[in-house]
Amino acid sequence: MAQGATDTDIETLSARLGHDFARPALLTEALTHLSATERRSAAYERLEFLGDRVLGLVVAEALLERFPKEREGDIAKRHVGLVRREALAQVARTIRLGDHLKLSRSEADAGGRDNDALLADALEAVIAALYLDGGLEAARSFVLREWEVQLADSGRPPQDAKTGLQEWAQGRGLPLPSYREVGREGPAHQPVFTVEVTVKGQEPAEGTGPSKRVAEQQAAQALLDRVTKGKGT
Repeated sequence: MAQGATDTDIETLSARLGHDFARPALLTEALTHLSATERRSAAYERLEFLGDRVLGLVVAEALLERFPKEREGDIAKRHVGLVRREALAQVARTIRLGDHLKLSRSEADAGGRDNDALLADALEAVIAALYLDGGLEAARSFVLREWEVQLADSGRPPQDAKTGLQEWAQGRGLPLPSYREVGREGPAHQPVFTVEVTVKGQEPAEGTGPSKRVAEQQAAQALLDRVTKGKGT
């Protein structure tokens, strides 16, 4: 049995999004988790795919405008930080997106409304719904408003853990870090990956996450923390 938002809830969320939907069915689809429908096409996965691209475009354009003197590599680092799952989940919580998700009872009972991966995926779907219903300007307006604080950060570009670990290894004449998947648990629609990273002369470190990319970053951060705190060579 699915648990989800009512028409009134949809209106409340639309107000938070700053857009009056001509096709509210798009927003309903964006809020529907696969566990809550028998038709895969009725879930938000297809919209999620599109929303990821729309978000990437809007953020890339905004960064080029705000940091006109930065190199492409530094812009790319900022971009990664702004479109990563954690950033999306943070925005999703700000607009209380979890309250409006349509989930199966078991998914809701398992904490799905506050799950980073689920929130991030649903928010990408919502961005796609805004794009399809109101055009790029509707999506851009929402993204620029909700990412304003993060976009305005004029500090140094963030460096992801994998890059940091690679530079640490190269600076010591060591081979590049090696990553391998050592475990996978959970249901197919919400897996948890475990990845191990090794660097010559160091004990391996592990990381977990909802994707291999996230797990690799966690593993790299764990090893980087160890070696930069004087516990490694």
